[in-house]
Amino acid sequence: MNQTQPSSNSPDAPNLPPSEQPGMARVFLPRRPPYVTYVVMGLTIVIFILQMVTQYLLGVDYPAALGMKANDLILGGQYWRLITPVLLHGSLLHIGFNMYALYIFGPGLERHFGRWRFLALYLISGFAGNVISFVFSPAYSLGSSTAIFGLLGAEGVFLYQNRELFGKNAQRALVNIIIVAVANLIIGLSPGLDNWGHVGGLLGGVSFAWLGGPLLRVEGVFPSFTFSDRREVGDVFRAAIGVGALFALVAAIAIYLRSR
Repeated sequence: MNQTQPSSNSPDAPNLPPSEQPGMARVFLPRRPPYVTYVVMGLTIVIFILQMVTQYLLGVDYPAALGMKANDLILGGQYWRLITPVLLHGSLLHIGFNMYALYIFGPGLERHFGRWRFLALYLISGFAGNVISFVFSPAYSLGSSTAIFGLLGAEGVFLYQNRELFGKNAQRALVNIIIVAVANLIIGLSPGLDNWGHVGGLLGGVSFAWLGGPLLRVEGVFPSFTFSDRREVGDVFRAAIGVGALFALVAAIAIYLRSR
């Protein structure tokens, strides 16, 4: 599943509480090195190298053969193929576009979402994309763009739900994200691209972020402020379970109807 290069402009500074010295306050953003982003990128690259090695030495791309989305094999019980395609790619250009998109979106989202919630977002988006592709597209497919579209949708939700803090910066960034998403979905209509996977990933990311994404508030004493998340851990857990279960149910119904 190929996708063109996405980009977005995240807001640089929030709207701070009123103070007697506007412009002099400092906001301390969460300091979280994006380890999950880098681990996912590294693992995806390693698997792609393994794909190329097996293709060159054995004449068969074994990772793709064992893990790509293949409807007939899913119906035969190989349900892992609804998630493993996010680690597989069909060409150097394919993985290059997707890893660049992950590098652009991943660190900022991971900083605000936290490591485990960001990992849940990535996996749920990839799973949702492959489920929708399974339901609506008979074609074999692979690629992490299902998850990338989920990150794109999650960033849009994050900006919208925290728009009062980021003000006009959020509005501009949100417009850019919508333009990028629409443009990539239009490009996804081209032959050979699994646009249903893109749509599903977008739906998964938006759903999880809406129900379990960060709801920020500014705390502290002038002139130093910090962000804190009003979302309870239990809400995040329920969102992950609920959204994952919803798409699993969609897959189960489709499998049942096609197996009759």
